[in-house]
Parts: sequence; structure tokens; C-alpha cells
Amino acid sequence: MKPLFLPIALLTLAAQAQNNPYILAVDEYVPAPGQFINTMPAYEEGDDAASMAQKCTEYLANDAGRTVCLGAWGGYITFHFDHPVVNVVGAMDLYIKGNAHTGNAEAGIVMVSQDENGNGLPDDSWYELSGSADEDEFGVRYDYELEYTRFGDSLDIAWSNNLGNAGFINRNPFHTQDYFPAWLESPLTFVGTLLPDNATDTSGNGSYWVLEPFRFGYADNLPNTDTLGCSFNIDWAVEPLSRKAVSLSHVDFVRVYTALHQDCGRIGETSTEISGAEDLHPDALPAAIHPVSLPRNEKGAAFDLFGRRLAPEQGGFVVRERKLILRR
Repeated sequence: MKPLFLPIALLTLAAQAQNNPYILAVDEYVPAPGQFINTMPAYEEGDDAASMAQKCTEYLANDAGRTVCLGAWGGYITFHFDHPVVNVVGAMDLYIKGNAHTGNAEAGIVMVSQDENGNGLPDDSWYELSGSADEDEFGVRYDYELEYTRFGDSLDIAWSNNLGNAGFINRNPFHTQDYFPAWLESPLTFVGTLLPDNATDTSGNGSYWVLEPFRFGYADNLPNTDTLGCSFNIDWAVEPLSRKAVSLSHVDFVRVYTALHQDCGRIGETSTEISGAEDLHPDALPAAIHPVSLPRNEKGAAFDLFGRRLAPEQGGFVVRERKLILRR
């Protein structure tokens, strides 16, 4: 039996689809301890990982514009759109909003992933979008590991790293709630890239800190009005440890995590915040278009260029949630 191919008419339909450029849903919210944790969004008795992720969705989906805090180093959030984000050659692909302003850059690293196994979950290979610290080659660690531990009723959260150092995320008088994410178990361990400290105590007495931005490539690093500075190119994708470049035609999931581990006295830890994200070309198609064949056990069905199943309905075609991987 010869394979069937997607008709030209369906190619046109896929090209004309109107995708939502904003976040559809948050898949994971795993913050590290911090002064805004359990408040942005607010934890309520009985909340678990799923309900906290849903609260984050309500904060961020469809450009709602509210802010989610990721806590100290390593804390992260994972989200997706209602379509794959296409890597458009020669263009920025993603715009991610934080709450950075002049002198307050709380940089977060951006990671991307394809749904390789087609199960709709962010459980496949992850790649880091390389930023300017890689080019500047100063003080970056790519194999950093940090563990946070809650001891009894102590309000300060202990941390230790794989460099033999230890300390505390100290509670301050401005934010008196529990700093450890209440729905997660202690200890809490993160592994990833550590950016060099960017904070300077310009007062000399701990009362005024300036957090300088990196040149490019990090979330919550520059004000949202700096559209280019808050934008990201999928072509920047690298293997997290080897830093080897990776070629991706599209991504299905995006993750942001706090990349700084420093204490700034009265302003505490420097947590990345996220207030939204946008696909800069939501209706783009992959650069390389190949005929899409029907699997033998799907006789009579058709698939668009992203591998989503198209089924006849009311005289036309609708997209149903079933993903296949289309590789360039």
C-alpha cells in the first residue's frame, strides 16, 4: 500500500490557522525558597503541584499580565502555547516578560524542549538558550548543584552546594511568610547553570544595591519595553553541559529558571519573576516543508505540518490534540 500524502488544500489550511501568540498553560511550577514564595501566586491549604501550576496559568495565560516569582537559584516554571513555536531563520522567536527595571536585573535562564515522545508532557530532552555570559566567559558554572533544606520550624532556609559552600535564605522583616514552597518536600535540589553575581552594594552599608543587566539572552534581565532585549532565538539552543549547538525546527515547551545565587542584604535573594510570554510569529511554518504521510493504522485521517491530527467535521477540518514529531 502506497503512503497517502497531505493534500495541498490542507497545507494551505495549516498555513492560515490563527494560533494564540500567548501562553496557553503552565505545566510545572517548582520555585526555590524566597521572600515572595507562597504569595506570587498565593498558596492555600490543600494546594498541590497541579493546583499551583493552575494558579500560575491564571496569572500568565493569554497575557493576563500578573507576575509569578521563581524564588532563589534554580527555581523554575515550564509552560506551553496552543501550538509549537517555530524556529524562524534570522528572527527572534520568543518574547518573555519579567519585572526588571533599571538597576534591578534578576536574570533567569531560558530552556526549550520538543515533545519527542508525543505524550504532551515536558519530559524529553531540554536545551538551554545560550546568553551573553557564554560569550563573555567570566564566572559561569555549567555544573552547579544546590540543595535547600527546611529544618523544623526554622524560618531561615538552609542551602548547600556542590562546591562545599553553605548558607541560608534569610527571612526579612518585609515578608514574614514561610519561604519554602509549602506544597513541595524538603530537601529541594536543583542542577543547572549559575551566572556570575551581578549585584553591587553601592551604599557600602547594605542599604542600596544595584543589579546590572547582562548584555542579552536572559529573562527578567531588561525592562519589558526593551523588546529586543527580552527576546530569544531558538537558534541559541545548546546542550546544557557540553554547550554544543543544537538545531531545532520548533519547540513545544519553554522553561525559565532563576540563574543567580546571591544575597543582597535588605533586598534578600535575587529571584527571577515572569509575567508572560509571546510567540513572535505564531502562524509561521517550519522552514523545511516535507510531505506528511498517514500512518497505516490511521487510514482516512490527515495531519498538518506539526503532526496534529486533522479530522473531517461539519464539512471542514478541525485540529485534534495528537502530536507527532516533525523533524527538519
